Parts: sequence; structure tokens; C-alpha cells
Amino acid sequence: MWHPDGWDVHVRLGVLTPHADVGPESELRAMAPPGVGLHAARVPFAAMRRGGAVVRGGGEDPTVALASVRAFAEPPGVDDAVELLAAAPVSVIAYAFTSSAYVIGGRAEAHMVARLGERAYGLPVVTTCLATVEALRALGVGRICLVDPPWFDGTLSDLGRGYYEDAGFEVPYAAPCGLPDGQDGQDCQDGQDLVRPGDLYEWVVPRVPDEAEAVVIGGNGFRSVGAVEALEAALGRPVLTANQALLWSALRAAGAPTSGVVHYGRLFAAG
Repeated sequence: MWHPDGWDVHVRLGVLTPHADVGPESELRAMAPPGVGLHAARVPFAAMRRGGAVVRGGGEDPTVALASVRAFAEPPGVDDAVELLAAAPVSVIAYAFTSSAYVIGGRAEAHMVARLGERAYGLPVVTTCLATVEALRALGVGRICLVDPPWFDGTLSDLGRGYYEDAGFEVPYAAPCGLPDGQDGQDCQDGQDLVRPGDLYEWVVPRVPDEAEAVVIGGNGFRSVGAVEALEAALGRPVLTANQALLWSALRAAGAPTSGVVHYGRLFAAG
């Protein structure tokens, strides 16, 4: 007689995402096992317009301004969003934004987590890049191949390389993915809808160096989790993506099992 109404969950995860980005919620909901609820709060991102269009420079440097990326991690926007989201009955706050960690670095990211934790009434706060570092260590990985979204420029990808090197990893390969990103003059779509799992698979596989022990695909707005299982089968090594690592870390922080997540990588079997 009664039908599911979404209330019967064992744990609720709070997610912070750029205000016009649907990528993190889409992938997290696809991966989340039964009994896990997801509840998102929007955080203002100055480089994003209505509908997901990203304002980027023109000419020879059509990239998202690093100042906008840095500002996303600063008060008051994200702090206010955390406080409002933490007032809901959630068990953890998950920060679904990769590039700010690249720009501010690991030490500043840790300070941001502590600051947000105070606004979250003591709830655990997990971030994408710290989650990825934690996941790589859990898997015993020391050398990675880093693939970033096509809308990252070389400078931002190099900052990503530096982030992981500062965390103690070797990075023999780091570059933005060369798939189409929908660029169209000053404004463009992030390219989520243009990326298909098969295209990502075909682009990544031949570029992973033999010495890399794992592949890390950055960018919470980068459509990638659908290719994880196939990539791992082809490469014979772990593949981590931004939202996959974030979900893994959030479940652990909430005291929930990770083993219920299937088809999205060997990471979830690591516990």
C-alpha cells in the first residue's frame, strides 16, 4: 500500500556545491547505496552564471579566474552555507569543490576545514582533495597520474600537481583532459554534458604512465564516475575521482559502511 518516500535512510550527508553546478549531486546520488540521503547547499561561485555557464577569459587564456576559485573557499559564502546546512539533521558536511584546494594549498585547506567545522556545530567536514589524499594512503599508493577537467588550464593543473607533491606523492603525469569542453567565447558550459564515459576512457587509458600506481581524476564537476570500473579493469590499478573519494570519506566520517557502493572502484572495498 505504501510507497518509498525518501525518509527511511540510515545516514544523511550534507554537500556543499557551487550554486549552479549539478555535477556533484548527480554523481554522488548515482553512487550512494540505499539508506544514504544526500542534502545539498549552494555556495556562491562568482565565475558561474545561471544555467551553469562559467565566465572565463578570452584570447589566449580562456580560463576561470583563480581569484574566483580562491574566493569560493573564503568567508562569508561557504561559511554561511555550512552553518545553514549543519542545522539540518546531517551527519557530515562534504565540500564538493576541487580547484580551491589546488589554489590555496593543503595547509590552508586544513585551516579552512577547521574554520568550517566551528560553523558546523562540530560536525565533521570533509573536502575533496584531503579525501583523495586519505584514499591514496589507504590504498598504499605513492605515484599518481593526475587528470583534470578540460576547463582547467595548465597553471591550475600544475597547482594540482604541486598539491599532491606537497602531500608526499610523486606525480609523473598531470594535465587537463583534452576532451571538448564546450568553450564558446567569453561564456561556456563546463562541458559536463559533452563528456561521456566512453570518451573519457579512451582518452585516459593511453596516457597513464607505467610508473603511476593510481589515476586521480580531479574536478567535482567533471563527469567521470561512470568510467571508473572500466578504467580500473583496463589499467589494473585504482582510479579515484573527486566525487568518488569525497563520498568514501564522507561515509567513513559518518560511521557508515562503504562496502555497499558497487561498480565505482576498488576504493570502497578499502573500508
